[in-house]
Amino acid sequence: MSLPVTDIPVRGGNITAVPPLPDSERKPLTKKEISADHPTWCPGCGDFSVLALYFKLIEKRKLWHEKITTIAGIGCSSRFPYFVQAHGVHYIHGRALPFASGVSLSRPDLHVFVFGGDGDAFSIGGNHFNHTARKNIKMTYVVMDNWVYGLTKKQTSPTSPPGFKSKTDTWGAVDQPINPMKQAIAAGATFVARTTHTNPNHVLQMMEAAMDHDGFGFIECLSECVEFYPGAFDSSNPRKGGAFNLVPETHDVTDEIAAYKLADEPFPGRFGIFYKVDRPTKNKLEAGIDAKAQEKVKGLKHWQILQQNFDRMK
Repeated sequence: MSLPVTDIPVRGGNITAVPPLPDSERKPLTKKEISADHPTWCPGCGDFSVLALYFKLIEKRKLWHEKITTIAGIGCSSRFPYFVQAHGVHYIHGRALPFASGVSLSRPDLHVFVFGGDGDAFSIGGNHFNHTARKNIKMTYVVMDNWVYGLTKKQTSPTSPPGFKSKTDTWGAVDQPINPMKQAIAAGATFVARTTHTNPNHVLQMMEAAMDHDGFGFIECLSECVEFYPGAFDSSNPRKGGAFNLVPETHDVTDEIAAYKLADEPFPGRFGIFYKVDRPTKNKLEAGIDAKAQEKVKGLKHWQILQQNFDRMK
């Protein structure tokens, strides 16, 4: 296909600009083209698997650089944006979701991916997690849960099980850990799934399903911290004598009570989509509000709209 060229006048002559290829004719990005800095995680960290599958998702779905938005907070897993050659933000601790909400609401043409850990998501960021879920803002939030604060060298996290000995609980943790799946469902997330880094194909399936969902998609991904909590998830890994039990095929993903029951099973529990329902997104609802507001001032210049506002204040 031949594309029209345009001469753009510049000092000293013209430059010839060729319009970009239509999306249908562009080649998908390769891993080399979307890889940035070399990941600095500890050798054997489960987060490597999630990053590799994110690259695979970008390539498979033909998400070009201008369409990739990767956002994270603080923590080992939240270094994610550094390793992706695309638009992204390494935001402040626990505040990735509010920033991602602004991106999602202002740029409906993008699908926003947010990555975090159990501390960033459920401790300092717990309040934002609840409200982003209930508002049903369109994005995919992947939480790499390792049951420990790894970046700060082994403290008890919100998901650490009772008895876990850390620098903050040398006698063994006594607090009841949160259940991420239950919390997500109760908060109003419209897509809730669970996976583990030891099953790459399943991780990719869950990420694709969340991306295709029109709403807030939450994925809990078990991601072992080999330095400060090795073996935490062995019982979910068949290669280590564990069991990877899928959500039963008979499970109704629209049944909230059934989803709670699945989430309440003892570890290692089930893996797959627990809950999925259709509900209007905040993106769609706010677009409707904006459209109605703009209709009221249709045909007016900016200064006339401003003058109307001043007149109402008199």
